[in-house]
Amino acid sequence: MTTVKVALTQTPWTGDRESMTQLHEDFARQAAAQGAQIICFQELFYGPYFGITQDTKYYDFAEGVEGPTTRRFAALAKELGMVIVLPVYEEEQPGILYNTAAVIDADGTYLGKYRKHHIPNLPKFWEKFYFRPGNLGYPVFDTAVGRIGVNICYDRHFPEGWRALGLAGAQIVFNPNATAPGISNHLWEIEQPAAAIANGYFVAASNRVGAETNEYGDDAVTFYGSSYVVGPDGHFVGDWASKTDAEVKVWDVDLDQIREVRERWQFFRDRRPDAYDAIVEP
Repeated sequence: MTTVKVALTQTPWTGDRESMTQLHEDFARQAAAQGAQIICFQELFYGPYFGITQDTKYYDFAEGVEGPTTRRFAALAKELGMVIVLPVYEEEQPGILYNTAAVIDADGTYLGKYRKHHIPNLPKFWEKFYFRPGNLGYPVFDTAVGRIGVNICYDRHFPEGWRALGLAGAQIVFNPNATAPGISNHLWEIEQPAAAIANGYFVAASNRVGAETNEYGDDAVTFYGSSYVVGPDGHFVGDWASKTDAEVKVWDVDLDQIREVRERWQFFRDRRPDAYDAIVEP
């Protein structure tokens, strides 16, 4: 059995960037103490979820993806011997901004980044004000714990990205989120398990939790946490994280289950790309 200990975190906004960053350093240390080998933080982890409004002051949270935040957590990854999936607000150059996740290996090496492809634009999720759509494809990263991919929040509604990651050999796909109640609750329960089944891999989905009233007052969105891991058979691995409280939680993931499930359900063998032309028509 090839077991990997996977950690996810969820927390409300503390009110300032430095304390939020320190909190996630503490989360990583707590996870490492529980034996975690890889950890993923929530979407845009070191700030509030500023998509709730349209305000240029939040551009100040952006930095180069290989900038101070990534360097800081690369040092921590090396110290703890832990792979880190680090969602950051990336500035490629002034005015060119992306919702990005850096991937750092267990020896502190920066392996690369994923840029969120699908950018929502609806009340309290005004992300087109802040981000360009991702343009780097769906990379899969060879890490100390296996081959991992990333989808970010709204990406999870689009099956094509999940499939691209499966075809590229992902074993675990991390899906950091800032997801609020509504019809999203039902989709949260079914979309990631469906993606895991269709592609025969593990999905680890983290979500923000609580209301950021310290930033937005009565306009704050209440995120519902409920971070979880689901296996290639569509069954949840252990329990979900809390719906209401900050938490770092660790799950045991058996990568051998991927082969077992794929040999039972030959979806990659039986797929028909020659019949799917309409999918890519604009």
